[in-house]
Amino acid sequence: MALAQARAMTGALFTEEADPQGDLAGLERLALWALRLYAPIAAADPPDGLIIDVTGASHRYDGEIGLLEHMVLKLEAAGIKARAALAETRGCAYALARYGPERLLAVEPGGAGRALGNLPVRSLRISEAVADALGKIGVDRICEAEALPRASLALRFGHELLTRLDQAYGRTAETIEPVEAPEVIQVRRTLPEPVGAPEPLARLILSLTVKLCAALEEKSLGARQLDLKLHRVDNRIEAVRVGTARPVRDVKRLARLLCDRLEDVDPGFGIETLVLAAPSVQPLMWRPGAGDLIEPAKAEVTDLIDVLTNRLGGQRLYRMAPSESDVPERCVQKILPAAPPTGSAWPGRWPRPARLLTRPEPIQTVALLPDQPPVSFTWRGVRRRVKRADGPERIFGEWWRREGEEDAVRDYFQIEDEAGERFWVFRRGDGERPSSGDLSWFLHGLFG
Repeated sequence: MALAQARAMTGALFTEEADPQGDLAGLERLALWALRLYAPIAAADPPDGLIIDVTGASHRYDGEIGLLEHMVLKLEAAGIKARAALAETRGCAYALARYGPERLLAVEPGGAGRALGNLPVRSLRISEAVADALGKIGVDRICEAEALPRASLALRFGHELLTRLDQAYGRTAETIEPVEAPEVIQVRRTLPEPVGAPEPLARLILSLTVKLCAALEEKSLGARQLDLKLHRVDNRIEAVRVGTARPVRDVKRLARLLCDRLEDVDPGFGIETLVLAAPSVQPLMWRPGAGDLIEPAKAEVTDLIDVLTNRLGGQRLYRMAPSESDVPERCVQKILPAAPPTGSAWPGRWPRPARLLTRPEPIQTVALLPDQPPVSFTWRGVRRRVKRADGPERIFGEWWRREGEEDAVRDYFQIEDEAGERFWVFRRGDGERPSSGDLSWFLHGLFG
C-alpha cells in the first residue's frame, strides 16, 4: 500500500529508506565470510540469499545438517535470521531454503524430484508474469508443471520455465560465479590443452604451490588455509580446501595436502585453468637454514595433524585439556590438536580413572551409611563383591551454573572387586539433607 495510507492506519509506523546498493554490498560481505569459513566457492544470491558449493566440506562439521546448523547459528549470532537447504542443484536448494517445510533441510542424492514436487512454482526463480500465467491455468505446484508436455510449455510460457525446471532437477548444469576477496594472495595457471589425469594435475599443483609460497615469503606470511579451484571445460568448477594447524610455507607439505584431495575431484572432460589461493594467512616467523649458527627447529607433529584433519574433518581430531571445574564430566575439554596450553593443570589431589563413562550408569549396591563404601554392587547385570575401597571424596555442585546444583552433593569411592578390577562410583547425596540427593549409586569411571 502507499506509505501515506499506512501512516494513516497506525501512528507508530517505523520507516526507512530502501538501499538496494547497500543490501547488495552486505550480501557480498556475507559471501566473503562464507568463502573464508565454509567453502572455496561462494557467491551472493540477490536480493536475500547466499549460494555456497560445500562439496567435500560437510565432514568438517559432522555431516550436512551439522554444517547447516553451524552456518545458521553463526548468522544468528550476528543478528541475521536465516533458513538453509542443501541439495545437488542450485535450483533445488534455492526453492527449499525459501519455500521448504523446514528451516534446515538436506536432500539426499537423487532426491530432488521428491523434495521439489509440492513446492510452489514461484520457487523456480521464474518471473511473476510466468507464475501468474501458470496459476490461471491451475498449475500451482512444481510437480504439476513437470508433468505437462514440454512442447506446450515452451510454446505458451517460453523457455524460461523449462530452463528453470531442468536446472532444479539437475538436467542442465548451472555455474556459480564465486566471489573473490581482493586482498587474497593467489596464483593462476591457464593450460593450452585440457588436463584430466592425476599425474599431470599433481605436477601443476606443485608448480602453483611454489609460486604461492614465493608470494607468501615476500610478505613474511604462512598459509593457514588453501583453496584450489579447477575450472573445467564445461564451465563447472571443482574446488578443494585444505587447512593447517599452524602457518605453513613449506612447498612439499602444502602440495602433498592438496594432492591427497585429488581423488575427490571430477575432472570431467578436462581442466583448463587452475587457481590456488590462500584465503587465511598469518605471520610466519623466520627459521634458520643451512650455514646458520642457530640450532635448527625440531620436527613438529603438525604435519601429521594437517593430514589427518583434512582427511577426517576438523571436528574429529582433538586433544583433551583440563578445565577449571571440580565436577568430573566438566573438568576436561576438547581443544584443537595444536592449540597452545590452556594454563590449567590437571587435579592431583585424588586419582582419576583412565576411562570416564559418557553418562554415569546406575548400580544396585549393598552399603552402610553415612560414609561407608558399598560391600557389593551390581552393574550391567553382573554382581561384584568389593574387596578394597578408598574414599569418600566429596564433590559439590556448581550452584552458579543452574539452580538444581545449589545443594547437590556426590561422594566418590575408588573400589576394587575380587577379580582385581577397579571402579569409580559415587553416591548422590550426603545422607543428611534430602535436597542434596536421593542416595542412589552410580558408576562413573573405570581405572586402568
